[in-house]
Amino acid sequence: MRLRVLAVGSRMPDWVEAGVAEYHKRMPREWSLDWLIIPPAKRRGGNAAQARTQEGDAILKVLKPRELLVTLDVTGELVSTESMAQQLADWQMQSADVALVIGGADGIDDRVTQQARGSWSFGRITLPHPLVRVILAEQLYRAWSINAQHPYHRG
Repeated sequence: MRLRVLAVGSRMPDWVEAGVAEYHKRMPREWSLDWLIIPPAKRRGGNAAQARTQEGDAILKVLKPRELLVTLDVTGELVSTESMAQQLADWQMQSADVALVIGGADGIDDRVTQQARGSWSFGRITLPHPLVRVILAEQLYRAWSINAQHPYHRG
């Protein structure tokens, strides 16, 4: 299984880079995990719709033909760590390639969400995008630990 995180945003603070790197290095080789940073759209006149469209174009351009697309969005399906672990185990059994999308500050373009196989939410609160990156990295590691019966997850 190959996992890619497509994250709209610019350079992250050092604490974000360190958090993501820590969980990335813990991931086993059989769970290939790559992060692709997509530059945010340049906002002209504060037009959120145009920004979403430009970012959507960039996401769709880098999406690989066989990748299953899952968006991370506050309005998505509330996921538990255990349900995420089960979904990842299913994808691993299918040898699926998966792209997880973290949208920009103005959300995710409708064309991207329409192509998505699902949408996950880490809760109904709005989280800052840098924090979402760290939470996603940790949850992917935790999901792996559940499936591998590693003692990291004690839930």
